[in-house]
Amino acid sequence: MSADGGHGQNAGRRATRRFPLFTRDTARPEGGGRAASGDLPAPARQWPLLVVLAAAAVGLLLTSLDQFRVGALLIGAALLAGAVMRWVLPSVGMLAVRSRFTDIATYGVLGLAIVLLALMAQPKPWLVIPFLKDTLHFTMRS
Repeated sequence: MSADGGHGQNAGRRATRRFPLFTRDTARPEGGGRAASGDLPAPARQWPLLVVLAAAAVGLLLTSLDQFRVGALLIGAALLAGAVMRWVLPSVGMLAVRSRFTDIATYGVLGLAIVLLALMAQPKPWLVIPFLKDTLHFTMRS
């Protein structure tokens, strides 16, 4: 704050690099602008988020129709696609929630975990990791 109570010509500038005690406003996440020009309708401006949500919705529908593995794979793939879009595209609209790194890490880790769990789901897993079975047997011994 300036000596005149913050109402002088430097009222918008902070005198220190420290964060203020109370946050008055929030900044848009980087890449949080519109993904398409402003003259297009709202759904077209938010196409990256709509792609991820539509793929996840189809995955949930498949899961509810007793196609668990395929539906879960599609949900995981949708999150991985969101991570790739967040990494590649300069502006992804409302798909940007936090910083670029945080969004990519969150979408990527969750997407990869869902895909791996879908591939290892019983019965007849498509992916078998031998040390996981040994670890389970070791921890569940009586």
